[in-house]
Amino acid sequence: MPAISSLRFPFDLKRDQLEAVEAWIQNNCRGSVIFSTGTGKTEIAFECARRAAELYKKDRFSILFLVPRIVLINQNIRRLLNYGVDAASVGAYYGERKEIREITISTYQSVINNFDLVRRSDMVVLDEIHLASESAVEYDKIFDVIVEDPRRALLGLTATIDEKDPRYRTIMVVVPPVKKYMIKEAVNDGRLAKPVVIEEKVAFTGEEQKIYDETSATIKEISRKLQAYDPQKMTRILMRGGTRASMAKTWFAMVRKRKEVLSSSRQKLIRTLELVKKHPKERIMIFSETVDSIQQLRDMLEGSGIPARTIHNGIKRQEREEILQSWGHDYYPLLSVHTLEIGYDVPQVGIAIIIASTSNMNQVAQRIGRVVRKVDGKEHALVYVVYVNDTKDDKVIKTVRAAIEKEGDADKLPRQKTRRPSAGQKTITKY
Repeated sequence: MPAISSLRFPFDLKRDQLEAVEAWIQNNCRGSVIFSTGTGKTEIAFECARRAAELYKKDRFSILFLVPRIVLINQNIRRLLNYGVDAASVGAYYGERKEIREITISTYQSVINNFDLVRRSDMVVLDEIHLASESAVEYDKIFDVIVEDPRRALLGLTATIDEKDPRYRTIMVVVPPVKKYMIKEAVNDGRLAKPVVIEEKVAFTGEEQKIYDETSATIKEISRKLQAYDPQKMTRILMRGGTRASMAKTWFAMVRKRKEVLSSSRQKLIRTLELVKKHPKERIMIFSETVDSIQQLRDMLEGSGIPARTIHNGIKRQEREEILQSWGHDYYPLLSVHTLEIGYDVPQVGIAIIIASTSNMNQVAQRIGRVVRKVDGKEHALVYVVYVNDTKDDKVIKTVRAAIEKEGDADKLPRQKTRRPSAGQKTITKY
């Protein structure tokens, strides 16, 4: 009997989860499930695998589960064991562990170095599938191997993806969306806590404004001369070499400098400190774009007698786990650069502070998803957005609203009106 056949949930799957499983089965066990963070995508994947094993009628049904972070390997293994799957049938494959079992959990980076993991699998699950876009050339190669076997079951998982973006063309063809369930629907169904978005508008100092204006002018001028307005085109110009490449290099340098001044704006950090003080003894997730900005903020917090920790890709796995285990005991504000956007479950956290300048819908949806997970007694989640007015930061507000109001397969709901803040005022939006 296939190992996944022993899967037993200690709860009933929700209607939306079962509908997703059925939609995937009906699409010949191929497709992507686009479900808001916090609505049980992992359980959908496990149930899809169990059902596929029944359909394939094999004594052994090999499953490869790909995740973007090593910490998610152990998280998925723990869940499988808790749901009754035999430990001897589950393996982890990454740098320090090379266990190939009937059910193997690995990272995208690890499988690039061993495509045989894909070839031996009857089913491949691609968690956070939007990361395997055509702009991520190494990850995109995985699809070349995946499609070698037309009978292989394929399941993609993500919280949001822009179906019209050409970067996701391969995903849309190989594993097209079969079911969507977005934040708005999940909130209306009571599956997620209601996000309350609070806008915190700040201003640059005189020196910061000068840097922002100068870098923006340079970026605009180079883009005009090269007729390139996005990083992908600039990267191609950079790789060709020559005078144009030199200009592209300057363009990237100015983009980084502008991002740094936006992330480390003095008033942003001061306002964030004030917000943390408003919520003593409460776990808070703070998201920024740069390591330097979160280190500055941590110094400010600790200078005010508030213990805080930072977590980013430069911190080793064991130290990360220690940081997360002590969260809510030894300290309450946790400062992150991307690392906690994906997959880490802490339902008790109900406050997020976004000081990042990103307009990436996937990132914003993941950040909101970290705090809207439902637990007993948790009906609302606070999402503070600290931004510099009249800058690229304005896009963050639009993206946060779009991520919350984005609809899926359910009937479209009327949009709630919100009021933009005038100087010195806040907008508080409940969804």
